[in-house]
Amino acid sequence: MGFSNWDRPDSPISASGQEQMGGEAKALGSRRSFLRGLAELIEILLIAGGLFLAVNMVTARVRVESVSMEPNLREGQLVVVNRLAYRWTKPERGDIIVFRPPENLIKRYIKRVIGLEGDIIVARNGQIFVNGVALDEPYLAVTPTYEGEWTVGPDELFVLGDNRNNSNDSKNWGNLKEEAVIGKAVVIYWPPGDIALIPHYDVMGASEK
Repeated sequence: MGFSNWDRPDSPISASGQEQMGGEAKALGSRRSFLRGLAELIEILLIAGGLFLAVNMVTARVRVESVSMEPNLREGQLVVVNRLAYRWTKPERGDIIVFRPPENLIKRYIKRVIGLEGDIIVARNGQIFVNGVALDEPYLAVTPTYEGEWTVGPDELFVLGDNRNNSNDSKNWGNLKEEAVIGKAVVIYWPPGDIALIPHYDVMGASEK
């Protein structure tokens, strides 16, 4: 029995058909590889996006915009803020917080908590007194040159910059509503040479936590 040219395995038509089938298989494999790579890329982007949103919900990054917190925080430093620090607790004296000031709700200020609800704050003879007790403030480079007396109302805080005589704070515009607090400053992360945890001072007890 003979073969026709059409049926012969080594005929030009049969070889061409095999090449076409091989090309289609390669194209199909290439499409599958592309789709698999695209799916992996989408998965990575979704995970990265989810992590970014989660980190932003828990923390904020703030640039120190003035000299008001020197010598402890310098202008230009970048700080991580814990948004959840006061979710279940209230700010403490000595905490460094980030908030939106009553005079400009668009801006973000960074200051130290000095007075809590019900406190009477007095600035006199270069010292700050809370309820008659002189604060121990080893973090100050200069003493305040101003004088005054303030009473902290319900759900309010009294905040001051560490650079006492060059800070726009509660001595200028009064008490801060607790609801304006964004979070607690916890870490300096830029520039690299300044990376450090931000210490908390118990200003009423002369000790550092």
